[in-house]
Amino acid sequence: MSKTAPQSVGSELASGLNVASVRADPKQIDITPGHSGGVDVLSRDHFLTQLHREKRRADRSRAPLSLVVMHFAGHGGFDNDDYRDIITDLSLSTRETDVIGFLGDGVVAFLLPYSEAEAADVFSNLIVSRTRTPAANVKIATYPGSSFDTLLADTLAQVGTSQVLAPSSLRKNISLLGVKRAIDITGSIALLILASPLMLVTAIAVKLTSPGPVIFRQMRIGREGKPFPFYKFRSMRCDNDDGIHRDYVKNLIQGRHDQINEGDADKPIYKLRSDTRITAVGRIIRRASLDELPQLFNVLKGEMSLVGPRPPIPYEIENYQSWHMRRLQEVRPGITGLWQVEGRSKTTFDEMVRLDLRYIRNWSLWLDIKILFKTAMVVIRCDGAD
Repeated sequence: MSKTAPQSVGSELASGLNVASVRADPKQIDITPGHSGGVDVLSRDHFLTQLHREKRRADRSRAPLSLVVMHFAGHGGFDNDDYRDIITDLSLSTRETDVIGFLGDGVVAFLLPYSEAEAADVFSNLIVSRTRTPAANVKIATYPGSSFDTLLADTLAQVGTSQVLAPSSLRKNISLLGVKRAIDITGSIALLILASPLMLVTAIAVKLTSPGPVIFRQMRIGREGKPFPFYKFRSMRCDNDDGIHRDYVKNLIQGRHDQINEGDADKPIYKLRSDTRITAVGRIIRRASLDELPQLFNVLKGEMSLVGPRPPIPYEIENYQSWHMRRLQEVRPGITGLWQVEGRSKTTFDEMVRLDLRYIRNWSLWLDIKILFKTAMVVIRCDGAD
């Protein structure tokens, strides 16, 4: 096993490599790239997108970023029992902040944020020692440093002609995704027809009680980071400063919960309830979730789904860590989702992201149906909407 690692960076305690529990029987794990055994294995394109984002984060924070590349000899792809063991070992050894990618030809790459070369070396030895596969060729580089880009370029050249598969969660469910889209179209049309009288009354109320457009249009970030115009009934005054929300979101994402909790220690509420920008009618339509109804047009246009992660505002993702971005990679954003029915304003941002990742990992049509049913119950109770 050969290793190359820069020596210009300091050390990191091995204890920083948190251990997660195994969430599946190794023999039941789908080991093609995708969401396997509780750990996210990205396709090459998705991994490279994450890598570039993480490099920019490292540039801003000046924190170390390590790249570990492992070539498991004698295997051309994720299609045998040995790789089931590897994926199980990954779930034991990686943190939620780590990024794992299958680059092709048996090559697996790891991005380890906030990890220097010594910690990456400990990590790679841990992975190799736990696997029962033939010895892996391991190379390590830490950013910033020329060896980081050199290792990446050499690895991509090595696997450049190999077949790189799409994430298995998309490939194996391609027909079901077509059904999901058909449900989105049929459901949004039906809901628009049924809700049209209520939407008309809401539009009139918004127009008569405050100056400005009835529909609020805002750019949001959708699947694979693509921006799109997002529609809501306007619930705020037009002459407002978004600085209040920018600061709130920054504190929420960065985990400064004591500064934003509008509940108490036992029952926290992470929601900007005291927002003076909201109009009187706006508070009513928000509490009843009526402001969300125009997003049915986003669903019809294919920019959103009825169920999926909520689409963020561009300035929100400026504060994202790389693992947060995974919630935007494989599915369309949704009007409702697992967070809306299981957490809502009572959860931290990291907990919300984990719920989104759990939804993506376990997605099925039946799960969508259950979320839609629970959403109706949440809306009727106005739970967490104020």
